[in-house]
Parts: sequence; structure tokens; C-alpha cells
Amino acid sequence: MERRKLPWAKLTAALLALAVVFPACLKTDEFPVEPNITFKSLEVFGDSASLTVSFTDGDGDIGLAPGDTFPPYDTLPYSFNLFVEYEELQNGVWTQVDLLLPLYYRIPVITPTGQNKTLEGDLSVALKPFPTVIGGAYDTVRYSVKLVDRALHESNVVRSDALVLD
Repeated sequence: MERRKLPWAKLTAALLALAVVFPACLKTDEFPVEPNITFKSLEVFGDSASLTVSFTDGDGDIGLAPGDTFPPYDTLPYSFNLFVEYEELQNGVWTQVDLLLPLYYRIPVITPTGQNKTLEGDLSVALKPFPTVIGGAYDTVRYSVKLVDRALHESNVVRSDALVLD
């Protein structure tokens, strides 16, 4: 009795076709290699606050490892990668106020594994003590934020909502 091989051949061909076509159906997001940020929130908790921005990065090189201490990461500004600036509304004009201790942060490496290196997510930093200038002459403040990736691509600058202090 002769065995029919045709159904197995069709099944194998169909499975191969699915294996080739299916990955093409999985669309990955594409973002520019420069980080892009948007302001998300500024939450106040008495004497501290949390500032959150959302970010995207096309090549996934956000963050610095503890060993990233050689040039260019050994000197300012690139020994940090998230920069928060304090601004006050002074006589109707937003004015950046240089602080004794700047609000610069070192975000750890968050590069994804696998082929798709695109990243998107939220970054939150604690502002403590808050407000940053205690007893200042002006009662309305905001923060501007910039993110820098390991290739030294700088993001856009975003600003928090204005906050009137008590």
C-alpha cells in the first residue's frame, strides 16, 4: 500500500509560510536615536516632590553604568544624564535659578536585550527638600528637564506645570 505524502508536504509548506510571515506581522515601534521626553507629572508630598517624564529612544542607549567613569562620562556635564533645572516666575518672567547643589541625576542603564532596542517608559526623580529654594521671594516655580543618552544625544527640553507654593 502506497502512503500519501502530499498532505504532510502541504502542512509543512503552510507552517514554513507562517513562520516567515508571522514575524512580519509583529510591528515594532520606531523612534529617533535622540531621546524624546514629555512632561508627565509633578506630585508634591509635603517636604518632597516627585517629577516624572515619559521618554522614547530609538537605539535604547539610556542610562549610565557604575563603571561609566571614563571620558566623556568623567566630567560635567556628562557624568550625569538627567538634568533638572529650577525656575521661578520673577516679575512675570520665568528665570532659571542656579542652585548650590544642582538637580542632576545619574539614571542607571536600562538598555533592553534582544534585537529591538527601542525604549519607552517613565522616569521619576525625587526632589528633596521641596521646594528647592526654601523661603524664596517668589511663589511660583517650575522645573525644566533634559535627558542625555550614552551617545551624548540630547533630548528636547520639557517643563513642568507651574506650581504656586503656599
